[in-house]
Amino acid sequence: MATYKFNRESRLLTPGHFQAVFSKPIRFGSRHFTLLVTPKPHTLVSDRHNTVAKNRLGLAIAKKRVKLAVQRNRVKRQVRESFRLNQDNLPAIDIVVMVKSGIDQLDNKAINQELEKIWRKIIQRHKN
Repeated sequence: MATYKFNRESRLLTPGHFQAVFSKPIRFGSRHFTLLVTPKPHTLVSDRHNTVAKNRLGLAIAKKRVKLAVQRNRVKRQVRESFRLNQDNLPAIDIVVMVKSGIDQLDNKAINQELEKIWRKIIQRHKN
């Protein structure tokens, strides 16, 4: 059963969490995104039904790449929502999402399409 939650446990919160991802990442990219991924250490979260490894998401949306705060926030909302809907399909990983210049020119549909492609790449790579 899909959980579709995005709460505090689903986020990278401390500089240490981010540093762990930045230190030895596997890179996935597209025209407007770079995702840094590291396999999760075996920390398991227990929910009511079973014990699962939670995926965590961190966002690094630079003002240098997306000048307007309203656009940075829109991109962050789209990334969080896409992650929330796809997190159950992803392997146990920590992810930091960074953007490239020009993403603020894309509409929400185009952003979601790029993210869907990247999620599929990540799932495919971790099957092997």
